[in-house]
Amino acid sequence: MKQYHKYVGLDVHKDRNEVAIAESSGEVRLYGSISNDLHALEKLVAKLRGENVVLHFVYEAGPCGFGIYRRLKQLELDCLVVSPSLVPRKSGDRVKTDRRDAVMLARLHRAGELSPVHVPDERDEAVRDLIRARTDAIKDQRASRYRLKGFLLRHGYKYTGKSSWTEAHLRYLRELVLAHAAHKIVLEEYLLTINQATDRIARLDEAIEAQVSQWRMRPVVEALMGLRGVKLLTAAALVAELGDLSRFTHPRQLMAYLGLVSSEHSSGNRRRQGSITKAGNGHARWFLVEAAQHYRLPPKVSKELAPRLEKLPQRLKEISWKAQTRLNKRYWALAQRGKLTQKIQVAIARELVGFVWAMAKDVRPLAD
Repeated sequence: MKQYHKYVGLDVHKDRNEVAIAESSGEVRLYGSISNDLHALEKLVAKLRGENVVLHFVYEAGPCGFGIYRRLKQLELDCLVVSPSLVPRKSGDRVKTDRRDAVMLARLHRAGELSPVHVPDERDEAVRDLIRARTDAIKDQRASRYRLKGFLLRHGYKYTGKSSWTEAHLRYLRELVLAHAAHKIVLEEYLLTINQATDRIARLDEAIEAQVSQWRMRPVVEALMGLRGVKLLTAAALVAELGDLSRFTHPRQLMAYLGLVSSEHSSGNRRRQGSITKAGNGHARWFLVEAAQHYRLPPKVSKELAPRLEKLPQRLKEISWKAQTRLNKRYWALAQRGKLTQKIQVAIARELVGFVWAMAKDVRPLAD
C-alpha cells in the first residue's frame, strides 16, 4: 500500500514548541503550539500517526538538549537534529518568528536540504558535560586570578618574581601587608576564590579519570593518548566532543567539521582564502591547538609518553612517531617562513587532526 510521508518541523523553546507539517506534496501548514514536555510530544505523535503514515521530525540543536530526539527514537520514529548555523536562509528574509522557523524546517526537511548533527548517547554526553565543567572551572580560576592581579596593580603592588601562581608567588600574596583593613579582606576573599577553583579542578580531574576508566570509549581514549601532547584530559575531551570518528570517511571532513580549514571567497580566475572558518566544535578545536604546541620540540619518546605507548599495537606506535617527525618538521618550516606563532599552531593542529583520525578509526569501543 502507498505510504504517506509527513515532515514535522519543531521550533523548540523552554516552555512551548511550535509545530508545522509538510505533506509529501502540497503546502506546508502550521499545526499549532504544544507544551515542551515528552507527554505533549507523545500526544502529538498519536494524533499525527495513521495507517500508512510515516512521520519525519526535525528541530534545531539548542539549550533544550536532545531529549526530544531520544524519545522519538524510542518510539521508532525518524528524527533529525540540525545545526542552526547550517540551515539555509534567504539573504533578504528579515522576518523571523517561531512559527516561520517551524514552517521553514518542515519545508527544508521535505526537500532534503538539512544535514543532521551528531547526537551522542546519554553516557557520552554525561562524560562530555563533566569535561566541560572542568573547562568552566579553569575559566573561573583564570578570571579570579586576573581580578586579584588587577586589584593589586591599582594599589601599586607588583610581583617581581619569575613566574606567577607558584609557591613563591602565593607565599608573597599571603604575607603581603596592605595599608587598609578593607583591602586585606578583599585580598583574602580573592585568594579564597582562587583556592576553591583550584580544589574544584582537582576534584573534577579525579572524577574524569574515574569515569573514563568505566567508559565504553576507553580504548579510543587510550589510543589517542599515544600522541605527543595528548594526555588523558585532551584525549577524553576529543572523544567526548567528536564521538565515533569512523563516521568521517576522510580526515579532511574532520578538519572541516572542527573549523580548522581556511575560509574561501573565490570567483572566476581569482582565488581568495582567509582565516579558518571556526565552524563546528570550538571546545575540541581549543584542545587540539593546545596539543599542537608540543610539536615545536624535537621528536622524542619521553618518559611520560613511553608508558602510554607500551600497551598500544605496533601500528599505532608507528603513527605516533610519524606524527612527531612530520609535525615538528612542518612547525619549523613554517617558522622559517616568518609565520606568526598562532598561525603555526593552528596549521599544526589541522594536520594533527589527520593523525587523531588515523589513531581512532581502527579502534573499537567496548560493548555496552
